[in-house]
Amino acid sequence: MNASSHFTHHPKTVLITGAAGGIGRATVSLFADCGWRVIGVDRAPFQSPFPENGLFIQSDISDPAALEAIFLQARGFSDRLHALINNAALQIAKPLLDTTVEEWDAVMASNLRSVFLSAKLAYPLFKAAGGGAIVNVSSVHAVQTSANIAAYAASKGGLLALTRAMAIEFAPDNIRVNAILPGAVDTPMLRAGLGRGHVAGDDIFKRLENLARKTVNGRIGKPEEIAHAIYFLADETQSSFMTGQAMIVDGGATARLSTE
Repeated sequence: MNASSHFTHHPKTVLITGAAGGIGRATVSLFADCGWRVIGVDRAPFQSPFPENGLFIQSDISDPAALEAIFLQARGFSDRLHALINNAALQIAKPLLDTTVEEWDAVMASNLRSVFLSAKLAYPLFKAAGGGAIVNVSSVHAVQTSANIAAYAASKGGLLALTRAMAIEFAPDNIRVNAILPGAVDTPMLRAGLGRGHVAGDDIFKRLENLARKTVNGRIGKPEEIAHAIYFLADETQSSFMTGQAMIVDGGATARLSTE
């Protein structure tokens, strides 16, 4: 029995933040294809038709009041939630000394505080469902980073600690909490961030090529590959004994010594 037939009669509901971005769009598509009802959230519009049995909310998860309104809408769509994918992120690519307090706070509000608040707001919906899964999309920058991305790296590192804390506190309620750490994935965020000088190259294509060489398997990841890893962590039939863990999906980039 495949995933889509499994949920035909009793569809599960997932809320995905950052739904309009590269990884977010792929994740929305995969969950919908597997029979889930999808609630997507992004401050940007969703450029193509959203799954017809789903709900798209254009809003900013970095604003606590907006986040409360999002979950109010979500409760109107479904009285229970089986998975929450905290994928939305803001990346400020500039030297630490040039990063302003406002920029630092904006990154933390979007990447870290929103996950804390979303967990609190989603909790009653998880309880109504008898449990579920939270997948926090962190980054390899949580464990190994580079120049001119300090606020982003700090937020993603904090997300790992928050994942472990949430896993411990939510375990009695049958809510699993895991993090995924994508490496270089071909998304608009990656392409925008390549201008910060950590990868050599005269143009975007040369930088992408040079970045691909730094992975063990010699290529950059696809958003769909990250979506499948997210689905694995969200689906209780595949990862029911996993919680409080950080799964790295980076083409082997963090496996290789930087001195080689």
